[in-house]
Amino acid sequence: MSPPISLWMDRLDPPLRPRPALQGCLEVDVAIIGAGYTGLWTAYYLKCQAPELRIAVVEAEYAGFGASGRNGGWLMGGLLGDERLLAGLPAEQRRAAFDLLHGIPDEVASVLLREDIACDYRKGGVLYCAARYPEQERRLRAWLDSLHGQGLSEADYRWLPPDELGQQLRINNPLGAIHSPHCATIQPARLVRGLAQTVERLGVQLFEQSRVSHWQPGLLRTAQGELRADWVVPAVEGYAAELPLLRRYQLPVQSLLLATEPLSSSQWDAIGLERGQAFSEFSRQVTYGQRSADDRLVFGARGGYRFAGKLRQDFNLNAEEIGLRRYLFGELFPQLRNTRISHGWGGNLGMARRFQPHMLLDRANRIALAGGYGGEGVGASNLGGRTLAELILGRSSQLTAQPWVLGERPLSALKAWEPEPCRWLGYNAIVRSFVHEDRILANPHSPAWRRALAGKLADFMEGLMR
Repeated sequence: MSPPISLWMDRLDPPLRPRPALQGCLEVDVAIIGAGYTGLWTAYYLKCQAPELRIAVVEAEYAGFGASGRNGGWLMGGLLGDERLLAGLPAEQRRAAFDLLHGIPDEVASVLLREDIACDYRKGGVLYCAARYPEQERRLRAWLDSLHGQGLSEADYRWLPPDELGQQLRINNPLGAIHSPHCATIQPARLVRGLAQTVERLGVQLFEQSRVSHWQPGLLRTAQGELRADWVVPAVEGYAAELPLLRRYQLPVQSLLLATEPLSSSQWDAIGLERGQAFSEFSRQVTYGQRSADDRLVFGARGGYRFAGKLRQDFNLNAEEIGLRRYLFGELFPQLRNTRISHGWGGNLGMARRFQPHMLLDRANRIALAGGYGGEGVGASNLGGRTLAELILGRSSQLTAQPWVLGERPLSALKAWEPEPCRWLGYNAIVRSFVHEDRILANPHSPAWRRALAGKLADFMEGLMR
C-alpha cells in the first residue's frame, strides 16, 4: 500500500487492505461506480428497501480513496445553495424541506447505531465566526437575517455575541458568530470504511482496484472484468473528469487541510470545542475546522482548479499551501502559530455549474445520478443515496419532491460548464479576487474606499458562478 492519503486514513485500526478486483462477467440489477459516500449510501438504502436486488460496486482504488476519506469531517444538515433552491416554495413546504435537510445528521446517527459503525460521531453543532475583520460580522448578520426571512428560527440559527461565543470557542478578536445545532463532526475514513463493511454484510459485492475503462448504457468494463446492469450509478463526484459522459457537468476543484499534533488539555482549555463543534472563520477563503477525537486541530481552506479539469494526484502540500492555512488558523489561535503540523493533505471535489446540487434518473442512458455537492457532501451524500434509492425503485416521496431532484430527466438537463480556457481563466480570476479581498480586509490600515472596492469586486466575481 502507498502512504496514507489523510490523517483519517492514517488513524485507521487495523490498516486497510484492498479487496479483490472484479474478475470475469457479472450480471446485476444496479452497478455503482465509486465506493465513496454516495455509492455506499445508495447501495445501503437500496438493500434495506429491496433486499432481493443484485448490487455491485466497482472502485478504482479502495473505499474512501476519494473525498470521502479526505474531507474535514463536517456532517452538515444542509445542501449547498439550499436557501436559493427553496426560496420560491410556499412557506409550509419550504419549512418541511429545511426540516428534511436538518435531519440528515440524526438519520446518519440512527444508521451508525443500527449497524454498529464507530466513527467518532459528535453532534455539537457548528459555529460560523467573525473575527479577523468587521466586514465578516456585517456579512454574517445579513446572512442570519436572510435565514430568518425564510422562516428559520433562533432554534436553527442564532447569533452569539462575543461573550456567548467564548463559552464554546475562544478565538482572537471575536466579533460574534452564528450557531446552528444542525451539524455533527465525524472521523470520515471510519464512516466510509464502516459503510463498506455494512453493505457487504447486506449482500452487496464490492470490488476494489477495479477502474472503469469503458461505460455504455447497461455495461461497465474494467481491466479484468465487466458488469452488465439494469442501472448504473456513477458516484464519482470530483472524479467525473475521468468519465466522458459526466465531465462537462462537474468541475473538479481541490480543498487542502492540515492537522496539528495532539494538543494538550491546557491548550484545549484555552480554545474550547469541548462538544466536538465544527467551526468556520466566515471569509471567502472557505475555512473549516474541528477538534478531532484524539485532540488535534484539523483545519482546511479552499484549494484550486487545474486547467482542463485535470485531477490533482499528488497531495503532498508545498510550503505556500501549508503557510496559508497555518496563517489562517494562527490568526484565530495565536498560541498555535508554532505548533507542529503532523499531517497535510487534500482531495478533489465536484462543483456543479451555478453551484447546483442535483439528483436525477436518466432512463435513456440507464443512469441514476447525485452530485454537485460543492464540498458539502458528507451529509448531502446521505440525502443523495436515500433519494437515488427511491428513484431507482420508482417511488415517490418527500425525498423525490424536492427542488434539487430533477426526477426523470436526461443528463443534458444539467447545466454544463463553459469550455476551456474560459473555465480556467474564470475560476482563477474569481479566486484571486477572493484572495485580494481577504488581504485588503485583514489589514486594519486599509482605507475605507479600498475595502469597499475589494468587497464589491469579490461580490461581482462570486455572482458570475451562480
